[in-house]
Amino acid sequence: MTFACASALPRWLALLTLAGLLGCEKEKPVKVADLPEPKVTGEMVAFVPNAPQLASIAVQVAQARTMAVTHVTGRLYWNDETTVRVFTPVAGRVTAIRADLGQPLSAGSPLAEIDSPDFAQALANARTAVGNLAAADKTFSRSKELLAHGAAAAKDVEAAEAAYVAAVAERDRAESVLANYGGNDTSSNAIYILRSPIAGVLVEKNINPGQELRADLMLANAPNLFAPNFVVSDPARLWLQLDVAESDLSSLKKGQHLQISSPALPGKVFDGMVDNLGATMDPATRTIKVRGIVNNPDKLLKAEMYVMVDVVEDSAAAAPLGVEVSSKALFMKGDDSYLFIEESPGSFHRARVKVGVEKDNKVPVLEGVHAGQKVVTEGALLLQALVEPAS
Repeated sequence: MTFACASALPRWLALLTLAGLLGCEKEKPVKVADLPEPKVTGEMVAFVPNAPQLASIAVQVAQARTMAVTHVTGRLYWNDETTVRVFTPVAGRVTAIRADLGQPLSAGSPLAEIDSPDFAQALANARTAVGNLAAADKTFSRSKELLAHGAAAAKDVEAAEAAYVAAVAERDRAESVLANYGGNDTSSNAIYILRSPIAGVLVEKNINPGQELRADLMLANAPNLFAPNFVVSDPARLWLQLDVAESDLSSLKKGQHLQISSPALPGKVFDGMVDNLGATMDPATRTIKVRGIVNNPDKLLKAEMYVMVDVVEDSAAAAPLGVEVSSKALFMKGDDSYLFIEESPGSFHRARVKVGVEKDNKVPVLEGVHAGQKVVTEGALLLQALVEPAS
């Protein structure tokens, strides 16, 4: 660039300019620091004591992992072991709601009243069956008395007995249907009482007075299409779903202690435990579903709330899980991860390591580094350039 500009000037002026530049270089010579060369032997880099390059290198002690999984997002939902989704088994019109949201319920507590032709028909069938049984019983008893006095044939007695047995069976069937609805043959009207099958708290209500209901909407395998009429549960113990990375699976086991927190409840930590580890892995996200149980005695946590979860390990149990280092310590070479370990002051060794998933600028190192070793967190690329100079 300088020579191109000089060619555009008159010859005498270009020579004068070049002479001036040379003169300036003689007056102000450039001084280059005489840096001591480090000794590179294979994977090792060693500097002389107090080498200036050491000012660009920082180290940090690798810490044993005391938390196997940190800051995993979880979702709360109802504990299926203490939850029932109530559907009406009969068709009809809702005439009254007998329970409100948040209301404590005992087993058998009424939830709603339904004016139901289905229930009326079941009631009528049960009453008819009871009447038919009474008539068949009298006919059978009379035929036996007539046979004893020679006034009836044996075949008549046998027919009466068969009719009696059929009437008993029909009575039992009709009463079973009615009992399945929660009624009996002494019910006074066709108003069906929908009741809670378990004790708990009413946590969801999806019907209103005057609404027409159908029994065929009770599709337990399609909850996304048909909501239950009521949901009764025990909010004191909720279930928790975690999506855990594949690399963290080895650090989880059933019964492990959980610490749960929510942005909606700052400063509060809830206790829980790992209850079940999923049997399959999501092929898209490479995560495994883990179910936990959360103690919620004050009912502050709500179903479908997102929470932050820590899976806690004591140091003895976490020792086989490796160490944690700063993400700045690691660099890639091909598909492998590497870092530098300070063997002694000014002496560094490159190590290939096996790592987990980065969280909060920390990376779990599963193989290649031990707790207490000093890992280079600043200047790792400088050391890498010395071990493998660019060609």
